[in-house]
Amino acid sequence: MRWRPRLAEGTAPVLVVLALLLVALAFAGSAYSEPAGYLALLKRAAPLVILAIGQYFVIVSGGFDLSVGSLVTAEVVIAARLIDGDDANTAWVIALLLGFGILVGLVNGLITTRLLVPSFIVTLGMLLVLDGAVFLWSGGAPRGALSPSFRVFGRGGVDVPVLGQVPWSVIILLVVLIAAVLFMRGGTGRTLVAVGDNENAVRLAGGRVEALRLLAFVLSGVLAALAAILLAGFAGVSAQVGQGLEFRAITAVVLGGVLLGGGRGSVVAAAAGALSLEALFSLLNLLGVPAALESAVQGVIIIAAVAYANLGGRLRLRKPSPSVP
Repeated sequence: MRWRPRLAEGTAPVLVVLALLLVALAFAGSAYSEPAGYLALLKRAAPLVILAIGQYFVIVSGGFDLSVGSLVTAEVVIAARLIDGDDANTAWVIALLLGFGILVGLVNGLITTRLLVPSFIVTLGMLLVLDGAVFLWSGGAPRGALSPSFRVFGRGGVDVPVLGQVPWSVIILLVVLIAAVLFMRGGTGRTLVAVGDNENAVRLAGGRVEALRLLAFVLSGVLAALAAILLAGFAGVSAQVGQGLEFRAITAVVLGGVLLGGGRGSVVAAAAGALSLEALFSLLNLLGVPAALESAVQGVIIIAAVAYANLGGRLRLRKPSPSVP
């Protein structure tokens, strides 16, 4: 019996949208007539795609993580201050950044699961805490500098025949995506989706609902830290580097057909949604559409995607069940 790849429910529409956008880019810009143009797109999109994968874990389990944008900013500011341009500090600072991401995810998850505070409120509070801490520490103007060895993850690459130079950020993104797909195909990943669908059923079956939701927040935190490392290497240091990224990540996940409230959605579709969003903004930029409209576009995408998902759910409920002979 031959193995045949099978797409998860809801993945096909966003892949069609992504394909159409990639074709449109080829007609709109000469840079996309060669593989290098699309590799550059993947390089720019890698931090957002990784953020969207982390956000997917939280949303599919029934929560939200609004703190990831502020966490990205905090990570970049901390990195610049501690590295201060010295390559000798790169390795331990990267380890510290990943550890800080895990810590923020733990705090979000523990308050949500142990104190039963809604994740929307918890992560909104964490967003404000991180924003305030960054401003207090930096005075609104980040100090220090990133080392060349730190920035190589966001700017450097490896030479590959035919394709040319493949950015390290693209390679890291592929590793994260493959790991996420394998995780979601395992028992823990499937139970995580079940928690978002019906947590009482998971409890009755002996599942550890609180532990799974805590794991989702930890994964979101560590992936936000990884996204910050790539984004800092690519874009440099700024006190606004992560501003709005939490809403872009949520928009990407919703565009990928992941159900708000949890219980349905594919990690591949969430990643494709993030890449589609980046491709859409690149296309609008090539067409001369003002960047100020990006927020409006994100809002329209969220409303349309949620409305489409709700309409599909109602149609499935109204569909008559087959008669039993």
